[in-house]
Amino acid sequence: MIRSETDIRVRYVETDAMRFVHHANYLAWFEMARIEMLDGLDMPYHKMEEEGYLLPVLKAELNYKQAAYFNDRLKVFCYVREKPRVRIKIDYEVFRHETLLCRGSTEHAFINKRGKPVRPVKSIMDTFAKAIDSN
Repeated sequence: MIRSETDIRVRYVETDAMRFVHHANYLAWFEMARIEMLDGLDMPYHKMEEEGYLLPVLKAELNYKQAAYFNDRLKVFCYVREKPRVRIKIDYEVFRHETLLCRGSTEHAFINKRGKPVRPVKSIMDTFAKAIDSN
């Protein structure tokens, strides 16, 4: 399993009229965590794009447990539990200290620049496999 963590400080602009973090911001935080995870694997997203691969979101699920508020310090944990093929599923958890605020997942497809689903090159597959097998 691949596991990474990203620190977030809730900005005022991310809150709504009820003073909670607006629910849509969690998806942006998931993306931040996903990009950080790929950087940590020495596979930055921009490098995958240069090699001709894109990772659009096919599906997103979120399950909110508790609210986050302005100036909260959060951790977003990102997990890849299975080796990707043409698709990759990424799970997320958002915590304020020990309190779980949100759990979710995104599913992505590897596509080429023409929008056709493709299997990533061996080097990308090997990077994911090595990281998953080593944990």
